[in-house]
Amino acid sequence: MRRVIIESPYAGDVETHKTYSRRCIRDSLQRGEAPIASHSLYTQPGILDDNIPEERELGINAGHAWLDVADAIIFYTDYGIGNGMKKVLAKLYLKIEERTIGKNPI
Repeated sequence: MRRVIIESPYAGDVETHKTYSRRCIRDSLQRGEAPIASHSLYTQPGILDDNIPEERELGINAGHAWLDVADAIIFYTDYGIGNGMKKVLAKLYLKIEERTIGKNPI
């Protein structure tokens, strides 16, 4: 399986973006990939609080640690590109792909 990092918006309309992130993960799995979406994992209750700048930065940095072992970064862009996603764009040594799956829920 190809190891991929999933990037999609989180901040802003958090509930919509959480649902969208789960759809992105599902889409990736259905393509036969092994996705990691740190913004969906680390922001769960009891892990990190995205509203606390230090914790948000910790989560972003932990997600970036996966860059060394991933085969590609997949940007799901139906809701645009958020600030956390823009930070990943600076790390262009991996294959970057853009995908859309639509804004409608499953």
